[in-house]
Amino acid sequence: MSHDRDEPLDLDGPDDRTDGVAVREDDLSEADDAHGDDEAPERRRRLPIWQETILLLGVAVVLAIVIKALFVQAFYIPSESMEPGLVKNDRILVQKVSYWFGGSPSRGDVVVFEDPGGWLDAADSAGPTNVVGKAMEKIGLYPSGGHLVKRVIGVAGDTLECCDDEGRLLLNGKPLEEDDYVRAEQGVECRGPMPGCDWKVGPIPEGQLFVMGDNRNHSSDSSAHLCTASMTDCTLNPYVDADLVVGKVFVLAWPRDRFDWLDRPETFSDVPAPTTSTK
Repeated sequence: MSHDRDEPLDLDGPDDRTDGVAVREDDLSEADDAHGDDEAPERRRRLPIWQETILLLGVAVVLAIVIKALFVQAFYIPSESMEPGLVKNDRILVQKVSYWFGGSPSRGDVVVFEDPGGWLDAADSAGPTNVVGKAMEKIGLYPSGGHLVKRVIGVAGDTLECCDDEGRLLLNGKPLEEDDYVRAEQGVECRGPMPGCDWKVGPIPEGQLFVMGDNRNHSSDSSAHLCTASMTDCTLNPYVDADLVVGKVFVLAWPRDRFDWLDRPETFSDVPAPTTSTK
């Protein structure tokens, strides 16, 4: 048998040809095997849907715990003491960033703090009672009990006096204009009525706060824990340790139709510095 001189001899048997290039059948088989090997690990890496769901829930819980510990936590208003701005059972959000790196509450801040001891009754300290509520409380998805919400009136070194001829509190000698956020109540003659309208406190010790509710005649706050001249052997402590503060209220989150951002009242912006040392 003769062959054309210009035609190469096919020594290896028939080839598959693709786009003008000769491809041997065993080469195609090896390529298919390699491609299959690449896909196999990808198929093995896919988790069943129930495992993916559990994994995502686990990640969500961890993130919620981190957010609660470092950034934001939910609480509810346990009483009428912060009306009219915050009403009983309102849901609020508290941010913790403002008090990082040695920061401390400022005059006018609305803060959430742990009970200093005996300021709350058993019902207000209880928090959620069912299993689901308790679990959600732990990860910051349900408001916690055992805390109070008040406005910081005085900080370390400040002197507070009740009251001037117009019934206003005097903070380091400056009268506070509180009509925008304090509940006006008929028959209440001053802004510090719980121990009466004639009292003075300060200088506030280092690391301590003097706090009051905005509903001044219905608030178990610092003014309600003052020792007055008529008391004998009084052991009440009106101050709140700054270390008990969880954070600053910045949002009224619920009910939805009352959603609002909370700001520091303007009247606290030009309070003079205290002149008496706290040491």
